[in-house]
Amino acid sequence: MRFVIIGGDAAGMSAASRAGRLQPGTEIIVFEQTEDVSYSACGMPYNIANPDAPVEDLVVRSAKVFREKQGVDLRTGHRATAIDRDKKIVKGETVDGNTFECNYDALLIATGASPIIPGIPGIESKGVLPLKKLDDGRKLKEHLASHKVTKAVIIGMGYIALEMADSLRSRGIEVTMVKPRKRLLPWLNEKLSDVVHEELVQNGVDVHSGHTIESISQTPAGLTVHCDDHDMQCELVLPAIGVKPNSELAKEAGLETSIHDAISVDRHTRTSDPNIYSAGDCADAYHVVTGTKTWVPLAVQANRAGRAVADNLFGEGLELQGIAGSAMFRVFGLEVARSGLNPDEAREHGFDPVEITIESRSRAHAHPGNTTIHVAMVGDKKTGRLLGAQMAGHEGVAHRIHAVAVALHAGMTVADFWQCDLAYAPPFSPVWDPLLTAANQLSKKVQ
Repeated sequence: MRFVIIGGDAAGMSAASRAGRLQPGTEIIVFEQTEDVSYSACGMPYNIANPDAPVEDLVVRSAKVFREKQGVDLRTGHRATAIDRDKKIVKGETVDGNTFECNYDALLIATGASPIIPGIPGIESKGVLPLKKLDDGRKLKEHLASHKVTKAVIIGMGYIALEMADSLRSRGIEVTMVKPRKRLLPWLNEKLSDVVHEELVQNGVDVHSGHTIESISQTPAGLTVHCDDHDMQCELVLPAIGVKPNSELAKEAGLETSIHDAISVDRHTRTSDPNIYSAGDCADAYHVVTGTKTWVPLAVQANRAGRAVADNLFGEGLELQGIAGSAMFRVFGLEVARSGLNPDEAREHGFDPVEITIESRSRAHAHPGNTTIHVAMVGDKKTGRLLGAQMAGHEGVAHRIHAVAVALHAGMTVADFWQCDLAYAPPFSPVWDPLLTAANQLSKKVQ
């Protein structure tokens, strides 16, 4: 059997590794258009913060290891350009301009996602650098090393934008963040969003929300970002307004797509063609709370779905439950985490959401070093079901959100969650954990 994979990062190489273990001797061919495979893209902002850390530190497993120790026919510098589903052939071209064709018995599309680049004049200027692929990280570090960068403008205020604000400030660079929408983080509870805004300001970041970026121009001193009501001078512009799934290859082959144009897959990672699978940031998933399709391009799902492809091809089969949209990030000293739905998302899916927001402490009240933790929790008024939670604080937030994710996968009610036996010790929590306090308050407002 010939198993062909398009894309050599998290999902693709997880599938290749798992397939080789489950079915030794299987012919596994991976086409990757870059020279980089199996790396931690999520670690790039932290790597960039350290001028002395090589970008290659982020490589989890090298191409050489896959080829020599795992027997994967890994072909870097090979870009797939078309899929002939009738003949079961992948067509493409190499970096030196040659074309290739490769037949398959089973195919995995793991083409990932690409940064959304705003269509504004001057976005192609030298010094405007997005951050998604490992080579983007190389270019950004090279720019910082070869240019005197004293000011940077970040367009957008999502995860990568916030982490890069932290990274650049740690290198002594003045940072301005700008976006057209007025809310800093529109998916986040307003009180918690204000906490993030305050953290940015306290660490010297200029935040300009609600401003339209009209153009970028090159100047002798660097770059100028022109907004509707003011200009910003800098030597580096980072567009970080989000990503989009790389589903063009699948669409051109006639495969079905769904939410946000992601490739549509079933719970066994199969596409609308039974011989073709898809996993990672290019594919959709089911949400464990709503039961409907969603698209959340994050690392855990990419790795899990890649493994599932191999299990469904060579193992006993694996049906994926879905995702809760769990995510976390750190900006300066602040931890922010979420899992499940916010009230707007809950209403869109037919729930009758109730939200409470509380302040608690990260440790017992008398224990030194305790700090404030903010919790926003959402439940369904009609059924009492727990729908989601968000948290922000300077310690004890990131790992607490795991309890919410497990509760959502289990379909718990708010009352069920309040009865969970969460651990207590003064250095780690008050007697009533912040999540239990929130659940107690929310249970008074739901069924």
